[in-house]
Amino acid sequence: MTPRSWSTLMVETALPAVTITLHRPERRNAIGPAMVNELLHAFDDAFADPEVRCVVLTGAGPTFCAGGDFAQMSGGESADSLPLRGDYADLLRMMMRAPKPVVAKVNGHALGGGLGLVAASTFAVASEDAKLGTPEVDVGLFPMMIMAVLARLVPRRRLLEMMLLGQRVGAGEAAAMGLLNRVVASSELDVAVDELVAAIASKSPTAIRMGLEAFADQDDLALGDALPMLRDRLAAILATEDAAEGLAAFMQKRPPRWTGR
Repeated sequence: MTPRSWSTLMVETALPAVTITLHRPERRNAIGPAMVNELLHAFDDAFADPEVRCVVLTGAGPTFCAGGDFAQMSGGESADSLPLRGDYADLLRMMMRAPKPVVAKVNGHALGGGLGLVAASTFAVASEDAKLGTPEVDVGLFPMMIMAVLARLVPRRRLLEMMLLGQRVGAGEAAAMGLLNRVVASSELDVAVDELVAAIASKSPTAIRMGLEAFADQDDLALGDALPMLRDRLAAILATEDAAEGLAAFMQKRPPRWTGR
């Protein structure tokens, strides 16, 4: 991966995963323009590396991400030294269309823009003491951009209740609402995420990449448009080397040897 100097992140590679840590613990990892831009670059680097099978996103200290950095909401120029890659909407869109799974390792509270990162991830595993919520209305704001992502996960009435009342919910309720895949004790969070990463790495990288692309492409299509598109994608994946290897391994009762082609 491209060596970079990060000001708001820590990026560590331990194959098959790259772990991106939001690293502003003194600000409870509040997200501002510099962090958004660095995240875009960090994801780009991870997605481009063929040896990386998934990305783990977490926070430094006891908080995952406390939300937007109000001190930076005036639109001032970012202090980030990296070329401008995009804004928060671009980040959510990139995560929703990620070619590799993104695992949110929710080590603490995820609020506002931090909850958007959790919702845009492919998987989300949280410690049982984490709280997730949309408190923006309490300061006269509203979770505008993350609404589009949350609405794909949370039932309409429950989402409106959470946003309009600025609610924070516990990890168990967040899982019941569809915001989390799994809730574990804080002492078990590392193991739970490591097990998920290992499970991802055991699958065909080609199937995962093509499957994620197809899932994103069909997300906003009507059923009559989605099915013909997905029929074509099935034909495309059947033509890959990994599909041939997977079917042969199944017939021969042996583990598959994936090539990623």
